[in-house]
Amino acid sequence: MIAPCNRATWLQGGAGVCRTLPARLGAPRRIVLLGPPGIGKGTQAGLLSAALGACPLATSEIMHGLFPPSPLSRRLPTDTLLELINARSHCLACAAGFILDGFPRTVAHAEALDHLLQEKDLSLDAVILYELPVSLIVLRLLGRRVCPTCQKTYHVKARPPRITGRCDDCQTILGQQREDRLDAIRLMQGTHPSHSPRLLGYYQSRGLLVKISAHGTAEEIFMRTIDTFKMTRLGDRCAAP
Repeated sequence: MIAPCNRATWLQGGAGVCRTLPARLGAPRRIVLLGPPGIGKGTQAGLLSAALGACPLATSEIMHGLFPPSPLSRRLPTDTLLELINARSHCLACAAGFILDGFPRTVAHAEALDHLLQEKDLSLDAVILYELPVSLIVLRLLGRRVCPTCQKTYHVKARPPRITGRCDDCQTILGQQREDRLDAIRLMQGTHPSHSPRLLGYYQSRGLLVKISAHGTAEEIFMRTIDTFKMTRLGDRCAAP
């Protein structure tokens, strides 16, 4: 059993050690998760981390710590986002691997990530694209609630807290993020900036892109992902959390 990673290394940058790894460690997995907001990438990153031992790395965690909450905080200039990733490149070289959520967003990002990994003699194992009809994603966004203290995420129907309206861990009153409402509106209007066909084509041409339906519960999506992995070399160290 691999110990959970210390989030400070990812959140603050630098070359700190996030955790002590066992002497005998299986092959690390380096995975990118793609998909629109509300599709459940963060939840799947946690489940996959438990199964693979890889560190879940979400750019949204960095932004919440460095920038005031804003619909614009997830739409940083390319150079700024690249600087944030570059400052945390130590995490990309973790011996346990990583599950990257929120980056890359463009082909330029993807090329920069490839360069960072190549400098460390590393490469990606897979890029997972979670897919779901827009109408269902909107329902997920509108039902999502977030703890403003610890950032733990819930859903009013699919994943409610034990006490209605309060975080299970710190008892803080949950709230709905303004960006979730805005993303829902943009998705309904067809104006949300989703992953470009060029980015998907970039990974498709390298044989890395894996498309997985995000329909159903988090556990069903996770098992669907693991079942897909079993058909590749990624599956030799997967286990249900």
